[in-house]
Amino acid sequence: MAAKIFVFGSVNGQLQAAFNKLATLHSKTVFSFAIVTGNLFSDAQDDDQLTALLSGQLNIACPTYFTVGTLPLPPRIVEKIESDEEIAPNLHYLGKRSVTKTSEGVRIVALGGMLDTTIVGGQSKEQHLPFHTEDDAKALRGANNADILLTTAWPAEVWKNSARAKELKIDAAAAPSSQTIADLCAALKPRYHFAMSQGDFFFEREPFFPEAAEEATGGDKGVAITRFISMAPWANAAKAKSMYAFTINRETIITPPLGSTLTPFYKSAPKKRNADQAEFSRFSNANGHTHDNDSRRRKHRRDRSPPPGPERCFFCLSNPNLPTYMVCNVGDDAYLATAKGPLPSADTFKRFGLDFPGHIIITPLTHAPSLSIAAMGESESKKTYAEMKRFRESLQGMVSSKSKGKLGAVTWEINRARNIHVHWQFLPVPAEMIQRGLVEAGFRVLAEDLDYGKFAVKEFDTADEVEGDYLRVWFWAENDDVDGGSVTGKSLLLRFDETIRFDLQFPRKVMAKLLELEKRVTWQEVAQSESEEMADVDAFRAAFKEWDFTLQI
Repeated sequence: MAAKIFVFGSVNGQLQAAFNKLATLHSKTVFSFAIVTGNLFSDAQDDDQLTALLSGQLNIACPTYFTVGTLPLPPRIVEKIESDEEIAPNLHYLGKRSVTKTSEGVRIVALGGMLDTTIVGGQSKEQHLPFHTEDDAKALRGANNADILLTTAWPAEVWKNSARAKELKIDAAAAPSSQTIADLCAALKPRYHFAMSQGDFFFEREPFFPEAAEEATGGDKGVAITRFISMAPWANAAKAKSMYAFTINRETIITPPLGSTLTPFYKSAPKKRNADQAEFSRFSNANGHTHDNDSRRRKHRRDRSPPPGPERCFFCLSNPNLPTYMVCNVGDDAYLATAKGPLPSADTFKRFGLDFPGHIIITPLTHAPSLSIAAMGESESKKTYAEMKRFRESLQGMVSSKSKGKLGAVTWEINRARNIHVHWQFLPVPAEMIQRGLVEAGFRVLAEDLDYGKFAVKEFDTADEVEGDYLRVWFWAENDDVDGGSVTGKSLLLRFDETIRFDLQFPRKVMAKLLELEKRVTWQEVAQSESEEMADVDAFRAAFKEWDFTLQI
């Protein structure tokens, strides 16, 4: 049974307003239950609201759970709890240290209060004061798992590996944190971990997963994903997010969601740097693979090393080193990201109305070396190709519209048996160059000069399987003529085998020559700063919004 859950930040005694808001939202979206993080009551609690609560005059629309935060519970509340446990209809105190299973089967583990380091050992004898001991936390590890972990303090180093934390400048100074809480979270691997924010800010960390596959799955197929969320206080002056709603999903997760990282609680041991790791670069225009003209020593090292798995693949969302700020749009089966060290600069196509490079990587979410049925399975292969094609068509529509038909596009895919993670590269190009056949000629001529062989023409939109190693290129442009317009669309296929020392920079070199950007051939030499990359992402998202089908929910 799916449970819809509503979460408050610290209510701080504003009971009437908060519960009225819950009632309004509950009337529109029926929640299974609600949770209050941090302090439900204030240190100077309005006595009239407290009386209304205890007398049952406040309407609490659905079962609502809370624990102690940084403030002790009001004496009248403690007295009510000790006398008959129920504070008011639909309001349930979880206790400071507890494991609760709701009627929907949701398992909530709560540890309220802050760690009291003055207590050497033992568990808390009372349940109402805002502190806990290390033994309180250790006792809860015996719960083994949790759907929701509710704590007052943050887990130490939860900001580690997080691009969002870096962007918001969140670190140890942002909120009180505890290694004890980090150890508890690491042990329970909750689906959601909620904690309070003592400042007026909201922080939702990227989902994270355990460091070892056997820990991630707990012995079953799938990945244990944890989402850490810190709620801003209710009605805060900064208007930061103080309410959160979600549907808890207990289904097995096979592929980590967007932006997932390795657990921030993992202490990595020193590891050797292999050739794949050294040469592999996220969203690089070398296609993320080791150059074929490496030294024999490096080639032998690579041959002895297994290909990177999703946790080390720089095209996989589960890689902790993923620069998530470069991910622009995510669909069901593929995503878009800006290219690192793009061939065009932000000024290249300005005269055509495009104020960003437009060099985009279209990547499957599935970690696979190709789009073939053998690599992905028939259903996954077809779905992924269809969505990548839809992304390509949307990008084509965007550049054509923004340039008033002056820009077309080239997209290419390099497929090799030694691929790590297949992807396409999309690049704007003056439409006239495509219409006059200059781009096609550029690819054909350089391929013949390098003795790669000859390109064959393929159906533009065919999804037919192509076996073996190949380069595929799509050319597209709109023709605005007197008959109302037409489209130039063509696809070329170049097959090659192990006897060909294929240059993975070949498509980029062709386009660099055509666009007179030879000085930008090597992506490392035109790598941008993080702020420049983020500016390009923002500009792209603004331009692409009209064509972004992922927003049509």
